[in-house]
Amino acid sequence: MRYESLDIFLKDGIDRFGKGPVALIFAEDEVEVASTLRHHLSQGFAAVVLFAPDEINVPRGIMTKVVRVRYNTRAPAMLSNAINAVIAHAPNLWFYYCYNAEYLFFPFCETRSISDLLAFHTEERRSAMLTYVVDLYAGNLWDSPSAVALEDAHLDRSGYYALGRAGIKGPKERQLDFFGGLRWRFEEHVEPSRRRIDRISIFKAAKGLELSETHLFNDEEYNTFACPWHNNLTAVIGSFRTAKALKANAGSTFDIDTFMWHNSTEFKWHSQQLLSLGLMEPGQWF
Repeated sequence: MRYESLDIFLKDGIDRFGKGPVALIFAEDEVEVASTLRHHLSQGFAAVVLFAPDEINVPRGIMTKVVRVRYNTRAPAMLSNAINAVIAHAPNLWFYYCYNAEYLFFPFCETRSISDLLAFHTEERRSAMLTYVVDLYAGNLWDSPSAVALEDAHLDRSGYYALGRAGIKGPKERQLDFFGGLRWRFEEHVEPSRRRIDRISIFKAAKGLELSETHLFNDEEYNTFACPWHNNLTAVIGSFRTAKALKANAGSTFDIDTFMWHNSTEFKWHSQQLLSLGLMEPGQWF
C-alpha cells in the first residue's frame, strides 16, 4: 500500500494498524533498504511503514508486505516532524523507528516476537524502551568501500561507557548519556551533539508526547533506562549508519583506512552475542 504524502497517510492509513506495534523506517538512501525491511517484517510487527522519496527503489516482492509513504527524508528535522505527527494521530499505539541499514535486536528475539516483548514491558508499567545503537562496519573497506557488508559485519566488543545526564538541578534520575563505538573512536569527525548512542526507539504514543531531534522525549520518564524498582528490558539497534556516513563524508573518508581494531569482533546476527557482551539487558524477562 502506498500513500503519496504524510498527510494522506495520517488521514487515511494510520487507523489500519489495530493495536500495533508499528515499525517506522526512514530510508535516507538506497543502502540495504530491502534487508532492513525484511529484518523487521520477520519480527512480528503489525505493520512496517517505509518513509522514502520516490527515488528509493524497493523490490516489488517486499513492497507488497509494507506500507510506503512518500516523504523527503533529507529535509531538516524530518524524523521528529514525522514521528510527532504520527504520535498526535495515534495515541496509545506502540511504535518503533529506525533508519535504513539498521536492525533491531532484543533479548531472545529469535524465538519471541516484538508483541511478546511489549506485552511484558507493558505489564512492568513501562511506556518506552531504551535501545543502544551499536555500530556495525565492514571488516574490509577495500572490498566494501561504503563500509556496509552484511556478510562481513563487525562491531566493537568493548569501549562503551555512560555519563550522568545533566539537568537543571543536577544529574537526571535514571537517565544516562551512552557513548562508544565509531562515534567515540572517531569523535573528531562527529559533532558533539551526535556522539550519543542511546535512542528511545520503542515507545507508546501518548497525548502531548513529542520527540526531539536528539532522540529524547518531552516526558522525562520516557527517557529513563529503568523503573525505580529494578532493571528493565533494553534492546539494540545494529547500525551501519555511522560507518556509512564516515566513509561517505569527504572530511573523514581519507583519514579512515579501516574500522578494525583490537576490540573488533565478527557480528553473529544473534541476540545471544549482544547479551553476552552486555550490550542489552533482559531485565526480569526470562
